[in-house]
Amino acid sequence: MRRTALLTVAATAAAALTAAPAHAEGPYGQGLDHCAPSATTDAVVCHFDVPPGTYDVTVTLGGDTAGSTSVTGETRRALLAATGTGAGERARRSFTVDVRDPEGEPTGPAGSPGLDLTFGGAAPRLSGVRVTPAPAAPRLFLVGDSTVCDQPGEPYSGWGQQLPRFLTRGVAVANHADSGESTVSYLANPALFPTVQPLIRPGDPVLIQLAHNDKQTDAATYRANLTTLVEGVRERGGRPVLVTPVVRRWFNTDGTLNNGTALLVNGLGVDHPAEVRRLAAGLGTPLIDLTALTRARVEELGPEASKALYLTAEKRDNTHTSVRGATEYAALVAGELRAQRILPERLFR
Repeated sequence: MRRTALLTVAATAAAALTAAPAHAEGPYGQGLDHCAPSATTDAVVCHFDVPPGTYDVTVTLGGDTAGSTSVTGETRRALLAATGTGAGERARRSFTVDVRDPEGEPTGPAGSPGLDLTFGGAAPRLSGVRVTPAPAAPRLFLVGDSTVCDQPGEPYSGWGQQLPRFLTRGVAVANHADSGESTVSYLANPALFPTVQPLIRPGDPVLIQLAHNDKQTDAATYRANLTTLVEGVRERGGRPVLVTPVVRRWFNTDGTLNNGTALLVNGLGVDHPAEVRRLAAGLGTPLIDLTALTRARVEELGPEASKALYLTAEKRDNTHTSVRGATEYAALVAGELRAQRILPERLFR
């Protein structure tokens, strides 16, 4: 039933695009001629054969019947939250996407070339899509580990994967976080900071969250590595932002997370969040205290309800987040980006 409606809408819109070439402007071709119904779900999938770069995407949602449509792109990046449309109603939304190779984790599979968009949700309705190059668009870079990265498969999700849904056209999230990385490996691997640093342009914010895998990094080395990352960003004219790590869901009997496992104190006794806070003050960088924010949220929910934020039930994993947890944590990051004016108000949804 839904798929029939989708095909009807797609065919109507495609005919309109053919009849009105103004909707097909741009060097790569625009519109639903790049889209087709998914073979396995009710989603519509679109592919644009574009080279790496930043692109503005404008979508028109809605159709003859009521719908609810969300948009993901590339490696499961959340680009637009579920958007409802009434019967006969149209809603236009825009966002900016970072297209890169590899499209997900820097050391992961290359993925498919070009830009891939998936229009899903409870009742997806797509009437039009336009993709245009935006080479001057600023990028919000993310340097981090598996709690941040674009996770390739369900049920995992990093908060950086969900962050784009809170932003509108005018800034692209460039998520270069990578699973298993520490401050040591992120600096040493040519695919990581040596690749990210040349991409940074003056004014680009760069969020740095590394701690979970610095399990045997001593305090002096940890501070020195973070300092090297901050200075490397500044050399390019970027704006470094230090981020304390998300907590592990590891409760005390009193219902708090007041322990070294939850609060990222490593095997050498290095209190990572405390080190990051002190370093941010010393280097004069903005600080997003995600440890404090996520601790408050997990403790608020308590031992049982907080399981939904992590993969406790699915994987017995109290470190990595579910889509819900990653979305809630991304909202906390977005709130700090807004409150501290790291990004201008106009870029938030």
